[in-house]
Amino acid sequence: MVELDEDIKITLYKFALANAGKHNGTANLGAVISRTLGERPDIRSKAKEISILAKDIITEVNKMSHHEQVSVLRKKFSGIWEDKKGKVEKRKLSPLSDVKEGHFVVRLPPEPSGYMHMGHAMAGVINAAYAELYSGKIWLRFEDTNARKVKKEYYESFRDGYSWLGIKWDFEKNVSDDINIFYSYGEKMIKKGLAYACNCKPFDIKTNRFEGIECNCRPRTIEDNLEIWDKMLSGEFQEGEYIIRYKKDMAHQDYSFRDPNLFRIVDFPHPIHGNKYKVWPIYDFAVVIEDYLCKITHILRSLEFHVDLQNSLRLDLGLPPVSTIEFSRFKFEGTPLSKRLLRPLVENGLVSGWDDPRMPTILGLRRRGIIAEAVKEFTLNVGFTKSNHIFDWNMLFSVNRKKLDPLVKRFMFVPDPIRISIKDAPNRKIIMKFHPDKDLGSREVNTGGVFYVPKEDLFKLNVGNKFRLIELYNVEIEKLGRNNVECRYVGSEIINGTPKVQWVTEKNIEYKVILPEKLFNGEEYNKNSLRNIKGMIEPEASKLNIGEIIQFPRFGFCRIDSKDVAIFSHK
Repeated sequence: MVELDEDIKITLYKFALANAGKHNGTANLGAVISRTLGERPDIRSKAKEISILAKDIITEVNKMSHHEQVSVLRKKFSGIWEDKKGKVEKRKLSPLSDVKEGHFVVRLPPEPSGYMHMGHAMAGVINAAYAELYSGKIWLRFEDTNARKVKKEYYESFRDGYSWLGIKWDFEKNVSDDINIFYSYGEKMIKKGLAYACNCKPFDIKTNRFEGIECNCRPRTIEDNLEIWDKMLSGEFQEGEYIIRYKKDMAHQDYSFRDPNLFRIVDFPHPIHGNKYKVWPIYDFAVVIEDYLCKITHILRSLEFHVDLQNSLRLDLGLPPVSTIEFSRFKFEGTPLSKRLLRPLVENGLVSGWDDPRMPTILGLRRRGIIAEAVKEFTLNVGFTKSNHIFDWNMLFSVNRKKLDPLVKRFMFVPDPIRISIKDAPNRKIIMKFHPDKDLGSREVNTGGVFYVPKEDLFKLNVGNKFRLIELYNVEIEKLGRNNVECRYVGSEIINGTPKVQWVTEKNIEYKVILPEKLFNGEEYNKNSLRNIKGMIEPEASKLNIGEIIQFPRFGFCRIDSKDVAIFSHK
């Protein structure tokens, strides 16, 4: 099988499955190649190699049953399907139930205990899309009642991230600002006999929950519970001495119903309120009250939350029900999206920070050159489902590539360069466009008889082989040396099938490209997930601004990270 990058193989496989699904199990070679080159115009020069690879892939796909082809297509390329006209359609937003005209309110409820990541972004895009569909309102609500995890910088991360995505929220609040409202509802629960104070040891609580045994604190009178509650609020108890628990069913099959916590003492300064409050509600209690205060009508969120428990609290507190739509957590191969798993990577120095280009945080993705429009389109393409699905990053990169291709300039970059001298080379002054099809400007380049080209490209050839310096002329190898290759000029006419090679002249700048890869191989941290590629770029590239995204032809898209360093985005 022809050696091409993995992303091209995935694209061919996708369109082979889609075409086979459309034509009762038999994919058409011409159609698959056409669709692939339409999505990847940058590889048109490799049409011959693509054709060979496509034949192998189509042979594999055509051996599958039609049912299996459709099943794999829907599973691996969720949201992509071909209609009768052969067009790839985006997954449409499914209509929601119980939507009243002019009354639709959703919330973006991040816990500011880490930086915003791709999972938050995708959930935000879905909520915003429905808000737009139903002319609704959006709350940005910071669930900041865990003082030990919350930091001010994290709040700003979400504000900046949602703004970057173009999501406009109508209201904003911090849940911690409503602490006294939570206290009033906590007292209401105690007075109704639905909550009690517990001073059992954490180990005993855990054991009793597992075995379904009620603790000795449960029979306390309402008066005794209120007295302990008042002392908790006045600061007479230390952290860990007492908690307030929801009196439910210790024999319930759902462990979340076995008298869960409602309030606990936290002796740690809050980034906004300092040491003003020591008693804090747990998430499930605070969220049902906040949904009521914010008049939330629909909740669109991932599956890990205790929906039944929250609905039980709503009922006992006399609060109206809320329509809840759950979907599986967004997962990506080789990269965790949980702050619980990402935080140790930062704390243990396995990554340089939350903005490390290997990280799935919005800071990391932006630093890598992923644009907001790609994240939004990707999210709406794949949609959401309750079934677990692990996405391949290449799916996002494919969308990002299509968005960037007509917008960014192209510059010569030569990785691992080797010097070549060309006999009889004409001195040329050429004007090179920054983009082959779009009017993005041009630059003037003066060439002589000495160039630097990628060593890997040249050492695939032999003495007597010809290759073409891109946009210049053809040369023939006369002598292959370890540090210098001697060639001769053999004309400017394009010779079909001749390899094309990147180049820079003697006037160049030493440059480094950082290549981020997947953080994990299975469960094991990938120690080789960040590589440096040294090379040379043309002098004109020194005028690029930090943050600018460009393309190095035959290498990939990159984002300028500093004066002489770029970060690789993808092919």
